[in-house]
Amino acid sequence: MIRISLDLMGGDFGPEVVIPGAAKALERHPGVSFVMFGQQEKCAPILAQYPALREKSVFHHCEIAVGMDEKPSQALRRGRYKSSMWKAIEAVKAKEADVAVSAGNTGALMAMSLFCLRTMANIERPALAGIWPTLKGESIVLDVGATIGADAQQLLDFAVMGGAMARALFEINRPMVGLLNVGVEEVKGQEEVKEAGRLIREAGLDTINYYGFVEGDDLGRGTVDVVVTEGFTGNVALKTAEGTARQIAEYLRAAMSRTLLARLGYLLAKEAFDRLREKMDPRKVNGAVFLGLNGIVIKSHGGTDAEGFAAAIDVGYDMARNGLTQKIENDLKEYHARHSSSAGPEAA
Repeated sequence: MIRISLDLMGGDFGPEVVIPGAAKALERHPGVSFVMFGQQEKCAPILAQYPALREKSVFHHCEIAVGMDEKPSQALRRGRYKSSMWKAIEAVKAKEADVAVSAGNTGALMAMSLFCLRTMANIERPALAGIWPTLKGESIVLDVGATIGADAQQLLDFAVMGGAMARALFEINRPMVGLLNVGVEEVKGQEEVKEAGRLIREAGLDTINYYGFVEGDDLGRGTVDVVVTEGFTGNVALKTAEGTARQIAEYLRAAMSRTLLARLGYLLAKEAFDRLREKMDPRKVNGAVFLGLNGIVIKSHGGTDAEGFAAAIDVGYDMARNGLTQKIENDLKEYHARHSSSAGPEAA
């Protein structure tokens, strides 16, 4: 049984979205159970509407809810040890839950996760890994906003962790991994990126298949299973893609309603447009994973609806069921064991 802890107060709509989202996830995964944290007066009336979910859940009252506009330092001071966000993460640390899911403030969630769970051995900074829709299916992109700026060693760590996530989520033996760059040629790009490419090639890891450099248009093509970059670039790419999807949807909506002939054409091609809408629906790929922590924490988009939050729970369920944390630990141990032995006695 997978146990999932939920921050009911996180996101733009709090329990009004989180609880119905959990109910949808329970329908898809009847074996899961939930540990819920939130303000009782706001959560209890909504939870009462979902008896099946209430039966599979344990609720804990928390007076404090972290605001979406709070600075991470402020959220830590005010909400450490007592907020719904902290308690959801702490449940993972205490082994009361296998994964925590929150739609709350990203900076606060990152700070609390770091403070509560700590990073794995040899990991300096965690990464936020998102699922990216492609022409071939889905890929993983990291970092999409947790770590601004990264050196070559950190990018290598991201590649190892992203590969482990791809194995857990997509069940691929040796996922293809690429480094996002301004060109595919080895001489192009920042020194950190070029050095990271050299480190990954020389590491000779059995758990990933290093493709080389990829460019921005490779994200949508699905050229590789895992795209590695630092958080500033990854977040810009993510927000650009989301904005472009909304822009295309608006263009189509306007074009289809402009004339009577266009409306007729839409009716004739409605099935095709419905498939396109479903493919471009950002709710289907909601749920980013903090990698490199001693526990699994999922960040849902703050403005999502119940269907989107259920998708974030789905990601957490898959990560816990497939042993994400253990896979990352094993892959990191393999790399550092090889690195230590190849460095020789002088490094020791």
